[in-house]
Amino acid sequence: MSPVHERHDALLARVNEEIMLDTFDRSNIEVLQQLVEGLGDSRGLVRLRFAETLGEIGEVATPFLVDALLHHENVVLRRAAAKTLTLIADPEAVPQLFQAFLEDEDTVVRGSAVGALARTGVAAAPGLLEILANPDHPQDIKGHAAWALAFMGAEAADQLFAALNSPHLDVRCAVIGAIAQVAKENLDPSACNVLIQALNDREELIRVEACAALGQLNYPPAFPHLLNCLQDEALEVRKTAITSLGKLGNPEALSALQPFLSDESVTLRTLAKLAIEQINNYEALE
Repeated sequence: MSPVHERHDALLARVNEEIMLDTFDRSNIEVLQQLVEGLGDSRGLVRLRFAETLGEIGEVATPFLVDALLHHENVVLRRAAAKTLTLIADPEAVPQLFQAFLEDEDTVVRGSAVGALARTGVAAAPGLLEILANPDHPQDIKGHAAWALAFMGAEAADQLFAALNSPHLDVRCAVIGAIAQVAKENLDPSACNVLIQALNDREELIRVEACAALGQLNYPPAFPHLLNCLQDEALEVRKTAITSLGKLGNPEALSALQPFLSDESVTLRTLAKLAIEQINNYEALE
């Protein structure tokens, strides 16, 4: 075993014993810095133990972790610092996490940073919405931001509802996806009704997203609105409505789906056939 590994193992053993005995000095800057440096250990399981130890120590470790996240030359340590901040979920780290998410050259660091933002919750929501509204950010960054908002779900519901009237399509699309997660978590009627209202949105993409989301929910008031979507002017909306109705398995949709079996669109004919089979299978199982 190398001297570095021996020092790291001894440090972990000592600190964890002190934590267990409630004698650990959380004001000991030197030890906190040593624990963060341990995140660069070449052994994966040992890095995990350092992360868990720092996570248990909590928010007093945040300044040392964000400093390492932004400035350490060891990419493995930067990755581990971001993942450890996920465990701590300290709102004070939000600005530095955004900096790492947007500026670090390593994709794993960026992904881990946005994971920490998602875990931190509502404190990160405004910054995520700003990213979605900024046309200068690439789609992969916006995709991660949208995922983080969806991960927050009900925790950020108030901010999500407030962003529904954004003039930016990327924001509204991400918000619909996140509200769908809120609805899925607890079948929140307010969230479900937002999705129903979105079926009449002027933007085709919003209607598609709302239609797909409602197909994942067992929310009976949405059913007639999904039937109406079968007449939508946009092909993608009609396709999504057929698929969603098939997933819901309501036999009352059969008569509305039947005409699509002879539609001029091969795609619509195929989807309608599958949806009708799904609904019939639901009935057979009951």
